[in-house]
Amino acid sequence: MKSLLAISSLIVVSTTLIASAQVGRRTPSRPRVTAPDFSPNTTIFLSGKVVVEDGSPLTEPAMIQTICRGQRRPETHTDSHGSFSFQFGSRASVTSEIGFDADTPMQSTANARNERRDLKDCELQASLAGFTSDVLELGARFSGDQSADVGRIILHRMANVEGFTISATTAEAPSTARKALEKGQEQEKKAHWDDAQKSLEKAVALYPRFAVAWFELGRVQQQKNDLVAARTSFEQSIAADAKYVNPYHGLMELAHHAEHWKELTDISEKLLALNPVSFPEAWFANAIGHYCLQDFASAEKSARRGLQMDTEHRIPRLEYMLGMALLKKPDYREAAQHLQMFLHLSNKPAEIAEARRHLDEIARLSAAATPPASENK
Repeated sequence: MKSLLAISSLIVVSTTLIASAQVGRRTPSRPRVTAPDFSPNTTIFLSGKVVVEDGSPLTEPAMIQTICRGQRRPETHTDSHGSFSFQFGSRASVTSEIGFDADTPMQSTANARNERRDLKDCELQASLAGFTSDVLELGARFSGDQSADVGRIILHRMANVEGFTISATTAEAPSTARKALEKGQEQEKKAHWDDAQKSLEKAVALYPRFAVAWFELGRVQQQKNDLVAARTSFEQSIAADAKYVNPYHGLMELAHHAEHWKELTDISEKLLALNPVSFPEAWFANAIGHYCLQDFASAEKSARRGLQMDTEHRIPRLEYMLGMALLKKPDYREAAQHLQMFLHLSNKPAEIAEARRHLDEIARLSAAATPPASENK
């Protein structure tokens, strides 16, 4: 029972859905322009806009990332219209908002300065679940000014993926409903929950099929601990657009909060049927649900799939989850390997102590299962 509680405490499903970066397409190459060697005190501001290839409105903020000498770093998010701007190399760059402790360590000031000088070796892309992104070579676009518009970054829908974090219903919403949604989202950012709820209720009243507004309303109701109303709003969002994945995450969080493990596995499987590649956190949630239902084989399978999708190791707890499932087989050797990997990736003292406790238990069980040398003669 203790291990069940330890496992169930690991899942924290975020309603802010920033997906792990997708491998981007590259735009047609341009003649390379050598970027100047900036001094450490030079300030560089980059701006641009993210658009969807088919013209769909960008209803979910996309993360803007730089890739410098193979090192990926989140910089900022787009606004409600897809625009972005940020100070290149700034220590104030954003970190991931995935609620599974996806760690993106901030770089030191020295590293930030090196980034400025090595701008010619850097690229820029957007990240949004279900899409691949054009990759812009900054050195080919930057002339040495202290600010530059990099132009448009185009997102392309991934093949064989049906679920996305933007909704097709948004384009059909009347302008009054879209304005009410945008007002509600701004009020959410300021934690003005009552005002946000009124704005979002207005949006769905003006346009009952407004999937994004229903989801945002559910988030606000969840913040106000009105979980019954939040569930209804998430369900209304899915009814409006069954391929809009954000409300599935909301229902996953409610299921975990209530410790409804069967519901957690069911709703995560619905999300993964729509998009099995962009949401390793959904594989993690599915593994948690199966583990708590004592279906350890299914927990192992889901954890392995999640690790395949989590190529950047943004969810270290997948390693922990797989180690715990393997401990039930029992496969002590591989369980220990994944718990050791979790220790390497995690930065939370309480979780590290728990993993070490399990490693000590594995050592004890392995010793007990190994006959003394005298019995082998």
